[in-house]
Amino acid sequence: MARESLVGNVAQDLGLSPSQLAARKARVVSEGSEQHFRLDPHSGVLTLTETLDRERICPHSESCALLFQLFFENPVQLIRGEVEVRDVNDHSPVFPEKEVILEIPETASPGTRFPLEAARDKDIGINGLQNYSLSPNPNFSLALEKGKRGAKYAELVLQRQLDREEQREVHLVLTATDGGSPPRSGTAQVRVVVLDANDNVPVFSREVYEARVAENSPPGQLVVRVSAADPDEGSNGKVRYTFSQTTEGSRHLFDLNVDSGVIRVSGNLDFEEAKSHELVVRATDGGGLSAHCKVHVEVLDVNDNAPEIALSSVSASIPEDAPPRTVVALLSVRDRDSGDNGRTECAIEGDVPFSLTAAFANHYELRTSAALDRET
Repeated sequence: MARESLVGNVAQDLGLSPSQLAARKARVVSEGSEQHFRLDPHSGVLTLTETLDRERICPHSESCALLFQLFFENPVQLIRGEVEVRDVNDHSPVFPEKEVILEIPETASPGTRFPLEAARDKDIGINGLQNYSLSPNPNFSLALEKGKRGAKYAELVLQRQLDREEQREVHLVLTATDGGSPPRSGTAQVRVVVLDANDNVPVFSREVYEARVAENSPPGQLVVRVSAADPDEGSNGKVRYTFSQTTEGSRHLFDLNVDSGVIRVSGNLDFEEAKSHELVVRATDGGGLSAHCKVHVEVLDVNDNAPEIALSSVSASIPEDAPPRTVVALLSVRDRDSGDNGRTECAIEGDVPFSLTAAFANHYELRTSAALDRET
């Protein structure tokens, strides 16, 4: 939605007339650092202060909502509102590379599978990536797979044994399609280079490696070492390691040594952004044969976020004859850490005639707890 677009009418939703809204000095504040909404106190109309981009606001979430608070000053009242941000199909699937080169030996048996790099689509749900298709050819079919976190990717399945003397290269077109209406699509060229015989495929010591690393780990911190063996001699037995089917974000966070298979931290891990990462490592020997393993990295939370107190509303002054339990201010507390690290307690220090009362989750009302005396 564009800037100044109509979101709704809070006066109608609350059953108030515009004059009541103005008389009670209503105002709206977005939760967080950005102010997304503007309230017309004379009509109750809620509009946007900026163009909304769902992929920027909620890049990793199926559901997306913007929260706001509606404050009334006369008398003091707090009402919490929520605006659902729905996805539209404004992004096409995109492959990391426009051309994918696969080196496949002519001795590969029918039924052998070759994983392909997954396309990425910033849209979600039905508007996100839904299907892959392959240009017609006699050598390969396509199998659709899902990763641990639900990401869809494709594998080439060899249907007929290749003959390098008959055909040195096979050219294919891989198409990724989303579920929008109309659907969007993206393509990548797949060039299969047929290799002469290389008898042994690299074999990883494990199919899945598990690792745990703290979110505050410095660059260079060892995560895990993957290892694949190839009994062939010479260059056909030399294994090199690369990431495959791994998201761009994860590639920026981890470094893989191509010769040793050692994976180290290279970026800033943040538990609050991603609790785990799934890496796929390809081991390729000098003859072009390759094998894959998965690396599951669990990010451990550390207490690296201090509680944040937001003062939502405060009375400019209060008469000294105000009765006990008069609301003076509204405030909220949040901590971005999880578990015990994210639990907060809120209390008033010192001998003052005020008390805190929990309003709802992590929100408090500051009230008078005794009679006030300006002269004392």
